Amino acid sequence: MEENEPFLESNKQKNSSGFKTLSCIIANESLEKAATFGLTANMILYLENEYHMGLVTGTNIINLWGAASNFLPLPGAFLADSTVGRYPMIAAGSIFSLLGMILVWLTTIIPQARPPVCDMLTTQCTSSTTFQVIFLCVSLGLTSIGAGGIRSASMAFGADQFVKKYDKEKSLVALETYFGWYYIASAVAVIISLTFVAYIQEHSGWQVGFGVPAVLMLLGVLLFFSASSFYIRSQDKSSLFTSFFQVIVASYKNRHFTLASGENNNVYYNKKESALVFPSEKLRFLNKACLVGEPEREIQDPWSLCTVDQVEELKAILKVIPMWSTGVILSVTLSQGSLQLVQALSMDRHITSSFEIPAASLGVFTFISAISSVVLYDRVIVPLASRIMGKPFHLTSKTKMGIGILISILSMVVLAYIEYIRRGIANKQGFSEAVVNMSVLWLILPNCLTGMAEAINAVGQCEFFYSEFPKSMSSIGSTLRGLTFTVGGLVATAMLNIIDQVTRRRGKPSWISSNINQGHYDYYFLMVAGMCVVNMLYYLLCSWAYGPCELVAVND
Repeated sequence: MEENEPFLESNKQKNSSGFKTLSCIIANESLEKAATFGLTANMILYLENEYHMGLVTGTNIINLWGAASNFLPLPGAFLADSTVGRYPMIAAGSIFSLLGMILVWLTTIIPQARPPVCDMLTTQCTSSTTFQVIFLCVSLGLTSIGAGGIRSASMAFGADQFVKKYDKEKSLVALETYFGWYYIASAVAVIISLTFVAYIQEHSGWQVGFGVPAVLMLLGVLLFFSASSFYIRSQDKSSLFTSFFQVIVASYKNRHFTLASGENNNVYYNKKESALVFPSEKLRFLNKACLVGEPEREIQDPWSLCTVDQVEELKAILKVIPMWSTGVILSVTLSQGSLQLVQALSMDRHITSSFEIPAASLGVFTFISAISSVVLYDRVIVPLASRIMGKPFHLTSKTKMGIGILISILSMVVLAYIEYIRRGIANKQGFSEAVVNMSVLWLILPNCLTGMAEAINAVGQCEFFYSEFPKSMSSIGSTLRGLTFTVGGLVATAMLNIIDQVTRRRGKPSWISSNINQGHYDYYFLMVAGMCVVNMLYYLLCSWAYGPCELVAVND
């Protein structure tokens, strides 16, 4: 295994880093998220009204766009750590993201970028041309590439600013403060985009509404590059991807070796000064990769003989995949934004006689609830329970994950019930009115439940990954969370298409028709709730099969 190279000496000399440069790093990613969520907030309305797309087609584009934005940080992280470097990755991502935002904004300005306005007399609409759809998708794709570059390295790059700046104890305190502000800044940015930006889009039109995200991204880029001469730029390089492939190849090459029963009957290749002497018994066939056969020949070839550490790193990834997969269906519940937006538009959004809540702003309650749940647990529940029990209290990471999935079931059931009531009211009105006499504030409850489910499950997963992975892989947890959203978005897209095709047979309207009163969104939400129930059972099985966590075993 290669030792980490030192930091650039020139940067270390002129650095005044710490929290002075962190503001620029945090601001860049926060403004990128504010800009991206600002585009996402009302994008389904833009696609339906300006591009004349159906609800399913528009939702597919949005889900795929979101999936790409959540997936690309994964390969971006490996590139940043192994070849490109973190600063160049963030810099390139910032430029791509800004370019994408500008191109999306241009679709609102250039008439040829969109189909013509529908004929009001004949109510006929011209469909989008292939070029117009490609131009839009390329624009959104550039924002996804940019998001991948920024999100893949920003958190780690911010942490780099503390290296060799403080002693070990002060560095840990500084990092804890940094991570707290990092997540808070990101959540606040999303809240601003779902309120301020969404309000502008509804009341000032698409040109101004999509121009604001472009300006926010420009501000983030300028702030990031303004501190370029002060950043500490790590020269660390890792070969985790290569290491995984080496273990797989070495296991295959050594498949004819025999593993004797008992650890002492085998000779394994160990990394110098490593605490791991023998590989674990789980996924035992991989142990052949570090089993010494002909030392004189194989130690010179890392593709024939790997260290015990390398084997255990790959095992760590393989072992957590079932537990990680339980978060996919929960992510599906977070991918219902387009349907909930249509639902909100059909309800009374007035707070006063002159003020309406923007439909897209309801999503802000999801993030407020998520933040509140974390603060409530950390500052109220833990101290109070510890005082009552007379000993330190905490929920295990697996318990938190299970609670999150359980709350997700409740959130979808509540959402289905609200839609059942709303549709009943619409039926009494004869489906003649676009807006029913039911307050949109009813949707706050399922949004809050969704936020609680996501926050509790997310914290549990991050704790689980951190405790179960080797120290060399402790930073991968945040990347795996993004990958969960990617797969969840793809599952939501596939499910939406299947249900649309199946339920529209025999001339009946689809459950998820663009006309909400003709569809049956309540049936669809109940089906998602049913999937969450199955996911809960699957989680219990995976949790039982996995056994006790590393930290639990140590404490016991």
